[in-house]
Amino acid sequence: MSRAWRRTHLGTEADRATFRTLHTASLASPALREGLTTASAERSVRHLRALLGTPALAVTDTARPLAWDGSGQHHEEQAAALTTATLEAGGTRSFDRSELRCAEPGCPVRTAIASPLVVEERVVGTLQAFAPYPTAGLARATDEVARWVSGQLELAELDASRTRLMEAEVRALRAQISPHFIYNSLGAIASFVRTDPDRARELLLEFADFTRYSFRRHGEYTTLAEELRSVERYLLLEEARFGDRLRVTLHVAPEVLPVVVPFLCVQPLVENAVRHGLEGRDGGGHIRISARDQGQEAVIEVEDDGIGEDPEKVRRALAGDAALDSVGLGNVDARLRNAYGDEHGLVVETAPGAGTRVVVRVPKFAPGVQV
Repeated sequence: MSRAWRRTHLGTEADRATFRTLHTASLASPALREGLTTASAERSVRHLRALLGTPALAVTDTARPLAWDGSGQHHEEQAAALTTATLEAGGTRSFDRSELRCAEPGCPVRTAIASPLVVEERVVGTLQAFAPYPTAGLARATDEVARWVSGQLELAELDASRTRLMEAEVRALRAQISPHFIYNSLGAIASFVRTDPDRARELLLEFADFTRYSFRRHGEYTTLAEELRSVERYLLLEEARFGDRLRVTLHVAPEVLPVVVPFLCVQPLVENAVRHGLEGRDGGGHIRISARDQGQEAVIEVEDDGIGEDPEKVRRALAGDAALDSVGLGNVDARLRNAYGDEHGLVVETAPGAGTRVVVRVPKFAPGVQV
């Protein structure tokens, strides 16, 4: 005899309450991870009030209210004074009816608990919970939610710091690339002005497109297609200088072209192959560039048959020795590791007289990596 299956609730009421709390926190988190601004406060304040279950809640910076949610909005003008008193107290403070005066009959806002929001030991604002009467439980809960909000704001600051660091690294890389390449390219273009003006004009346009891409001011990521387009322009300009001494083979799988990569992560590898692989080699040499699909990753390789390098020097360049890193290999390696993790740094195979092969493995999809 079979029995009908009856649907039952999973877990205890405490389990369900925990789930509801975590879900509400997750709704507030994305806005807070953008930092403490009027926009982020307005998007998160409703969820923060739901966490505390109070009639009203305010989020402030150190000078003024950024957002209010709930009843008694006429009290919002008092939030700045509560912020000042909380900062002076140096910690969570409660405010009674004598400090939160109200002439509105039936207003549920009669007392307040204000807790500081702290980022890297610096107070950036307050979280203010308003209620009909004070309780020790509300004070503890407000303090805990303020600590959680502070943690989200610290993560936002960490993200911003990482972005500023990567932007600085890109600026440093541009400074390393620009002088050597620009002077040689302009010299090569000038050599064609009289003998082949049409080619000189085409090379000048390629040079303009290359520098426009290399010195753009927006975005720390680009697509592999855009990066390889810039590499092709670079090689056209170098071929004008080297002539038949520079031979290039390019093999790229179409399916990896949309993959997002750090800006200027391939061109320095190619420049290294030209400068340190071929310039000192009689008869020039051959550079092979490939990009292939390998499951969850795109694998990019730059190989030359040039003079090679001492592996110890390469190791020191990747470790950040600026004196040995004239084209920014260490810079590229650091940005790849920052974006994808240490397992995605550059792999360099080289030895004196044996050429150089550099391998980059880039995940097709990675959190926070987008154009």
